[in-house]
Amino acid sequence: MDKNQVTGLLLIMAMLLGYQFFLAPKVEPEKAPEKAKVAQTSTAAKVTTVDSVALKAAAGDFASAAIGTAQELVLENKDIKVVFSTLGGKVKQVLLKNYETYNSFAAQKKEPLLIFDEAFDKITFDLPTTKGNVDLNKLYFTTSSKGGVAAEGQAQKVSFILNLANGQSIEQTYTLAGEGFLLDQDVKLQGLDGLLKNESVKLNWIENVRPTEKDLTENRKATVNYLLNEDEEFDQLAETPTGSKEESLEKPVKWVSFKKKYFLSGFITKNAPIQKANIVATANETDSLNIKTLRANMDLDLADLKSGKGNYQWYFGPNDYNLIKNVAPGFGKNVKLSYDIFLPITRYVFVPLFNVLETVFNNYGLLIIALVLIIKFALLPLTYKSYVSMAKMRILQPELNAIKEKVGDDAAAQQQAQMKLYGEVGVSPLSGCIPVLATMPILMAVFMLFPNLINLRQQSFLWANDLSTFDSIATLPFSIPLYGNHISLFTLLMTVSSIAYGYYNNQNTPDQTGQPIDMKKMAYITPVIFMFVMNSLPAGMSFYYFVSNLVTIGQQIGIRKFVDEDKIKAVLEENRKKIAAGGVKKSRFSEYISKQMKAVEETQKAQQADPKKKKK
Repeated sequence: MDKNQVTGLLLIMAMLLGYQFFLAPKVEPEKAPEKAKVAQTSTAAKVTTVDSVALKAAAGDFASAAIGTAQELVLENKDIKVVFSTLGGKVKQVLLKNYETYNSFAAQKKEPLLIFDEAFDKITFDLPTTKGNVDLNKLYFTTSSKGGVAAEGQAQKVSFILNLANGQSIEQTYTLAGEGFLLDQDVKLQGLDGLLKNESVKLNWIENVRPTEKDLTENRKATVNYLLNEDEEFDQLAETPTGSKEESLEKPVKWVSFKKKYFLSGFITKNAPIQKANIVATANETDSLNIKTLRANMDLDLADLKSGKGNYQWYFGPNDYNLIKNVAPGFGKNVKLSYDIFLPITRYVFVPLFNVLETVFNNYGLLIIALVLIIKFALLPLTYKSYVSMAKMRILQPELNAIKEKVGDDAAAQQQAQMKLYGEVGVSPLSGCIPVLATMPILMAVFMLFPNLINLRQQSFLWANDLSTFDSIATLPFSIPLYGNHISLFTLLMTVSSIAYGYYNNQNTPDQTGQPIDMKKMAYITPVIFMFVMNSLPAGMSFYYFVSNLVTIGQQIGIRKFVDEDKIKAVLEENRKKIAAGGVKKSRFSEYISKQMKAVEETQKAQQADPKKKKK
């Protein structure tokens, strides 16, 4: 651009500016918009006034606290972060610092798990005043607290106070220890006797459960648990992923908890128990965000709050038995370790073993292998005894076959002759079953424990990124009834190993006559049925059973090398001679068989002697 062009552009700009400033017509601003603005301001003021009047009217004697500005405070320790609001002096949010949802974990976002959020969940205290119930959540409290981080071994507090005339006040104090998931709440009413009716305080608690785990059906099994105060009886609403469950608790209750798959929110009384409660669990089957709504409407003792004994605790954290067992009486029952009959095994064997092995292994796949080895070698004497019993039955198999040929298809006669043979050689056919039955509680305990064990949550091993849920190597374009729409490789390996164990066991087990079901075929059918059950259960459990099958096969192969069946046969022959000569005291089983045989023989003789009895 040359000098003339620059000069031209500058002149054009000057002319435009001059015209705009000196010659352009002046347009006076319209008055209508100003009037509209005034009208809008007036309307807004009127709405605010109406709202203020409505709020003050609803608050009754607490009208002075109905208007204000909310501010937030934060308490946190190494495990948990709690956000409070001066509006209601309440808990607004609770985050678990060291946990995350499955979706966050799978996407590697590393976002803390939000266990309580005012946007979805509510905790309200309703005071029974002479002018109606007043919701504390709608009143503005003041605070001089700053919040902060509680160091280990110390505690941090925040206090909220609502002051009225004549020394009347409501004070709420929250205390968070330097570690853990317990939040103490102390509520104190001062000088409010003239404003309150002699009725219970209503604590209304609602939680909309959001999915935290991979399996949406398991998420929808969230429920309400509780402990009756007098006899410390634990109970719960049914864990159903569909429909709605409700119960009215008319007896005093020590605590109420909202139990999700691996997380727990609990309200615990320190002094007077909850007087009564209504609890509800409703599945939101068409909602993928708020998948279930849990509700507890509780009546609290007003006298406790007046006397400064309104002391409560909230638990917001993992449903981990080691963390919750000492929170309150019976609180550990929120973790469904097992059925009561198997509970000692899980509580005193598996849980302590897990605790010890966690100090040794960082990888939970290796931990499960170590756990299997410890359990299987502890049960080795039973496995050995079972194998020896089967060896005895194999040795007697030729004689059992001879009995079958001699008697024919008469099952009753076959069984009678077999029992006689067992009595002659001092062998109990049940001796091989008892060791196997003795291991069943272990298998059942594992089946109950692993789906509720938070230790496996988001722990990866081989192709499974989370051992607490099913591993999926392929997604099917359709869903198979009772199986699902995915293929779990650990479940397939467990099934194959179970069939292999059944095949090996059948080669070492003699045929049994007179049985309505071919047990050898069941050794192949049962694993296939079990595969359908296990396909959507935790990969860690399928892996446990897979390793257990391999170890059992290995143990039996090793035992077979050390067991001399010729010696066992010689012992049986020696027993036969001694029992026949009366030189060996019969076992209880042999004595029982002898008595039964004599009873049968006497019955047969009586029938032969009296044909009429035979007809009967």
